[in-house]
Amino acid sequence: MSTTPPPALRPYLTARHDLLWQETDAFAAEHVAARAARMEAAPGRVERKVADSMAARGWFTVTVPAAFGGLGAGHVAKTILIHRIARVSAAAAAILQATLIPVGALLHFATYEQKRRWLPQVSDGSLLLSIAVTEPRAGGHIGGIETVAERVGSEWVITGSKSHIGNSHLAGGHLVVARTAGVGVSTSQALTAFMVESGRRGLSVSDHRAGLGLHGFSAGRLDLDHVRVPEDNVVGEVGQGLAVAQSSSILYGRPNLAAVSLGIHEAVVDTTTARLKTRPRYRGTLSDLPVLRDRIGGMEARLRAGRILTYQAVHLLDQGLPCDADLINAKYLGHQWATQSAQDAMELHGAHALDRDYVLQRLWRDVQHTYPPAGTGEVQRIRLADAAFDEDHIQWSERLAAEAAWARPDPTAA
Repeated sequence: MSTTPPPALRPYLTARHDLLWQETDAFAAEHVAARAARMEAAPGRVERKVADSMAARGWFTVTVPAAFGGLGAGHVAKTILIHRIARVSAAAAAILQATLIPVGALLHFATYEQKRRWLPQVSDGSLLLSIAVTEPRAGGHIGGIETVAERVGSEWVITGSKSHIGNSHLAGGHLVVARTAGVGVSTSQALTAFMVESGRRGLSVSDHRAGLGLHGFSAGRLDLDHVRVPEDNVVGEVGQGLAVAQSSSILYGRPNLAAVSLGIHEAVVDTTTARLKTRPRYRGTLSDLPVLRDRIGGMEARLRAGRILTYQAVHLLDQGLPCDADLINAKYLGHQWATQSAQDAMELHGAHALDRDYVLQRLWRDVQHTYPPAGTGEVQRIRLADAAFDEDHIQWSERLAAEAAWARPDPTAA
């Protein structure tokens, strides 16, 4: 596969992005490709070596300023990392993207002291993170969160359960959103985010269970039984948990998943065209048949559109321009298009697609995992309808440019 970015992305990429693209492709070939087969062969295991290799390069803090140990490279760079790794292993890309979401929440809401405490550890790989919002009963409905946190003296006591938590078995810290206000208080003021270290008494992580796809990636359950955390572990203000969850989902979760879908989509098209070009039929190959070329043309059209949509959205984000709807759309259509192409590919391969050891089956299973997180298709369409009706709502992408005016600044600054 080519390691040169396609010309259509030229408006969004710099020379540094080109180098990162090549570096990521080389990394994926050397460190991810071989692990991908092992991950598929042992779905009950959580992959750790790929996480260590990515941490050694500082990729878990790709958007974090250098002052906190990060690369400070921005969202286009983040997308390159996820996209190029996902074309080799969506599970490895999921490990990266899942930690980047709580990292984004810390960047926007944590105090200077909290950033100095946690982000350098993420940068050197000694602390991976998860964000724990989804619950067994409420699912992704933030307003239905049942986990509660009560203030007891100088501490908070948290009780409840979280489910489908990405990197649950790798994370040394979990950004937990819990209810801190009683009945009658609006959701926008009733929730609070807490950093809960994995060693806290009362916190337990259920055994890893393999999912349909993304083998090697863990998305498990956390149970919190009167877990005590100090006041210093509150991220943002008390009552600001909805903002923490929503902003990180829009600015990180959605574009991250768009990048995962894009990587899978690219692998689907490459795998299918390679198969059709080498499969004999009549006096040529399957790729000579107009009916099959028509199907491939549809796949290629979707891939090209998804690629531009994904990179344009994060380019706008790096420019500090309002682009919440573009980020949402990239996730929504990126998944939809990749899924449609994966289904077409399965049909074009015939019975060969059903071979358990064939890569296409893995790609088809993996792409199913980019639909529920950060909001299902129905949720994305409702948010896009809000934009169409020009209804008043927060533009988190605009606030990002100011780097969280609500967070206390560097106390050492003049």
